[in-house]
Amino acid sequence: MIPHYISTTDQHYRAPIVHPPFYKNIQDAMVKERILGSMVPWPGKNFIQFYLRKNPDLYGPFWICTTLVFAIAISGNISNFLQHFGNPSYKYTPDFGKVSIAATAIFSYAWLVPLGLWGLLLWRNNKIMNLVSYSFMEIVCAYGYSLSVYIPAVVLWILPYEWLMWLSIAVAVCLSGSVLVMTFWPALRDDHPKVIIATVSAIVVLNGLLAVGCKMYFFSNPERSSEHSSPPATEAIKVTSP
Repeated sequence: MIPHYISTTDQHYRAPIVHPPFYKNIQDAMVKERILGSMVPWPGKNFIQFYLRKNPDLYGPFWICTTLVFAIAISGNISNFLQHFGNPSYKYTPDFGKVSIAATAIFSYAWLVPLGLWGLLLWRNNKIMNLVSYSFMEIVCAYGYSLSVYIPAVVLWILPYEWLMWLSIAVAVCLSGSVLVMTFWPALRDDHPKVIIATVSAIVVLNGLLAVGCKMYFFSNPERSSEHSSPPATEAIKVTSP
């Protein structure tokens, strides 16, 4: 790592600023290019080969995951507030526990799923020669950037329209899943058909489960269903009472 120096105006003092390894040789323009490339699955543009170019980083994936965590937690609290807006019996209290739960879900997906995929590709590469191989850092980087499309989708979940939520989920899952499948297809296309189908299905299903799970947990309104089920009970009491 190459240290950079800064000097103060009052005294000629130089303090070394050392960039961490995941920030090395990464510029803002490269991060923006990778974010845009992870949102739009261009045919023939493999994300790892075209955008990373043997230079993966953890700077972009880390901040994408962190932004997504806070976007889910904040949007979930705002959505809960809007659903009960105008109800005098409801007292709004922000649920800060959503931050830790969202962080556990997002960072577990961004690290454990790439770890399992990397192990699978490494095992299959030992079984079958001449397969395209990716490093663990490249897989983590691809998965981290693929989550960027969920940030604007989560913001849309604030609006109290169920159809809009599911539409944004479908669009985000299709875009993110397509980028991941196109990225890892060169490492799978020469393998056994059963392995290809199982791996591609796992990539798409896990991606979709993350989106659906976040929607159901952070943006569901259990009180609404109880409100719909309570009137029949009260009516039954009124009928049976003398």
